Amino acid sequence: VQLQASGGGLVQAGGSLRLSCAASGGTFSRYGMGWFRQASGKEREFVAAIGRNGRITYDDDSVKGRFTISRDNAKKTVYLQMNSLKPADTAVYYCAVHTRAVLSGNYDYTDSQMFDAWGQGTLVTVSS
Repeated sequence: VQLQASGGGLVQAGGSLRLSCAASGGTFSRYGMGWFRQASGKEREFVAAIGRNGRITYDDDSVKGRFTISRDNAKKTVYLQMNSLKPADTAVYYCAVHTRAVLSGNYDYTDSQMFDAWGQGTLVTVSS
């Protein structure tokens, strides 16, 4: 599976962006998908994930209530709608795929080790 992330850019604080991550290869509807981010000089951190069964997880502290993850299985794409952006959201955003998900599974998608492949990242810069 290959992932292609897009949609990053420069936005003012309070603005919005929508990231997309298109997958090629495999059966997208069977995959769990996640978004992580890495700010300059910091470790990569979990942002949001959506399982093959539609179960959604957010990082409660930083993005819940502002970011929304969704997926379109027909388009083999996962989205991250980001609203009320803050300078602290500035980072490279990566999408990731969990290809071994089973429908009844309950996975800890906050753990980056769950994911099998990663996209190349898209830079989001939020100015104050």
